[in-house]
Amino acid sequence: MKALVCKEFGPAENLKVEEIDDPILSPEEVCIKVHAAGVNFPDILMVEGKYQVKPAFPFAPGAEAAGEIVAIGENVENYKIGQRVIAMTGHGSFAELVKTTQKKLIPLTDKVDYETASILPMVYGTSAHALIQRGKLKKNETLLVHGAAGGVGLAAVEIGKAMGAKVIATASTDEKCQVAKEHGADEIINYSSGEFKEIVKSMTDGKGADVIYDPVGGDVFDQSLRCIAWEGRLLVIGFTSGRIPSAPANLALLKSCAIVGVFWGAFVERTPHLNLENFDKLYEWIEAGYIKPRISMKVPLEKTLDAMKAIANREIIGKAIVKI
Repeated sequence: MKALVCKEFGPAENLKVEEIDDPILSPEEVCIKVHAAGVNFPDILMVEGKYQVKPAFPFAPGAEAAGEIVAIGENVENYKIGQRVIAMTGHGSFAELVKTTQKKLIPLTDKVDYETASILPMVYGTSAHALIQRGKLKKNETLLVHGAAGGVGLAAVEIGKAMGAKVIATASTDEKCQVAKEHGADEIINYSSGEFKEIVKSMTDGKGADVIYDPVGGDVFDQSLRCIAWEGRLLVIGFTSGRIPSAPANLALLKSCAIVGVFWGAFVERTPHLNLENFDKLYEWIEAGYIKPRISMKVPLEKTLDAMKAIANREIIGKAIVKI
């Protein structure tokens, strides 16, 4: 089979599409013919050796895919050959075939196509877990979403609206702000000037945001602690700014707020049944029109590096996918 192969940690430019052996299954694994795979920022970190998970060499990046099962291990239950699924592979999805365990599979409804399905796990799975289990977002609360035109940010905007929240979205350009507005944001803030905390306070009558969704880190995190509501929840999603911030403990004390980590991959490993419940909700919200996944770049396997480069340069609005 063809795959985008990483043989050593380094820049993504070192990756090449090569012919490698088909996956060999353990009794608990399935093999999936990949129709489409989502491209994400963690894919870049993984090939650079900067991600929490460091696969053995050689490996293909690609943490999520949608396709059909073409082989199953003898101990696999509840899935069958020919079934349409979403796979949360962690890595390996930038390939014609990928294997994974059955607990990292999600049955794919016939009402969702492969391209749309391929971008659901990382961004919508993460955002659903963040807002439902970790942020405990309530109807009529104010949700502040940073990086709102990126993959996870746009998903958080849509899910927040589906859950009945007032959504304030921040982004770095007017174009990106408008995209967030199109996907349901009630208020938008262009933070290219670097300041947003006072604007958030004014939009909330001085109260601040109840839940803050932060995939950016750095200065954005620092300001977020200064515009969070009493007993608010600041969700730590990631650090696309490149700086991992440190929280002044006195601010958490004064606001009686919680700084809450969100590690969706570990959540799936530990409680796969809750992840499946989240995806049932996501399917309902897609059917109801609350969620309209935005795919702004589609590339073949041989052009995967173009998509990874665009994500690294923060040029993607919504998501990029690899069509295989």
